[in-house]
Amino acid sequence: MTTDQPFLALTVGNTRTSVATIVGDEIQGPESFDSNETSAIVEHAIKTWKDLDYESPQIIISTSNEDANKAISAALADQTSRQIWQIGEDVPPAIGQHLDPETITGIDRLLNAAAVWDMHKQACVVIDAGTCVTVDFVDGEGTFHGGAIAPGARMQLTSMHNGTSTLPEVDFTAPLKEAFGKNTAQAMLQGVFHGIQGMVRQLCEQYAVRYGAYPKIIATGGDAELLFKADEFIEEIVPNLQMQGIAVSVRHTMAEEDAS
Repeated sequence: MTTDQPFLALTVGNTRTSVATIVGDEIQGPESFDSNETSAIVEHAIKTWKDLDYESPQIIISTSNEDANKAISAALADQTSRQIWQIGEDVPPAIGQHLDPETITGIDRLLNAAAVWDMHKQACVVIDAGTCVTVDFVDGEGTFHGGAIAPGARMQLTSMHNGTSTLPEVDFTAPLKEAFGKNTAQAMLQGVFHGIQGMVRQLCEQYAVRYGAYPKIIATGGDAELLFKADEFIEEIVPNLQMQGIAVSVRHTMAEEDAS
């Protein structure tokens, strides 16, 4: 494989799985599925793979959901007769790390960091609002320092419903633009929505004080638009950031192999 060859990429998450074609640094035709929909994911991936204008293109997967990844990878390998490359095993994320030695960091967080560093080449905070909310810091030298992990909005709402006898099951939407939640559902939404926003602000300020300068703040993830579209604190919302991290990491790995 060379840096100019198109390939099929999948990001297998705890809740959602995305499939896209990557050509250079361009993400083409991303589609999202429930991660439990193995048949639909594989069917779409195979069709997209066959449509690529290249003989037997590579398939590369990043995952934070090992069970779903095993099922998807096995099916894709069986139907394409290709070895499925895994980010982290076959392609390292293109980002430096300053973490405790025993730490096993999610590939999704490292790929997000690789993408924002490639885009901006400056200190950044990257917020990924999905099943969980991660708030991570990349310094001005392109090193990932870790950050914080908290329950995502839907996880919080589900936990409140399951952990009590009276709180209702509530779908995650933006709360009404009022100071007070006038009913139980609105009170829950107010707490979750503004709780996540407040956590993000507090952590970003903490990172800035520790670093000694204010970083650029970028958000991604399935709930990023809902949570941060009207939040002036967030400077940029970037969809498919993890896919961009795959593109960056593949380019970096292929360039190193070409140079050796």
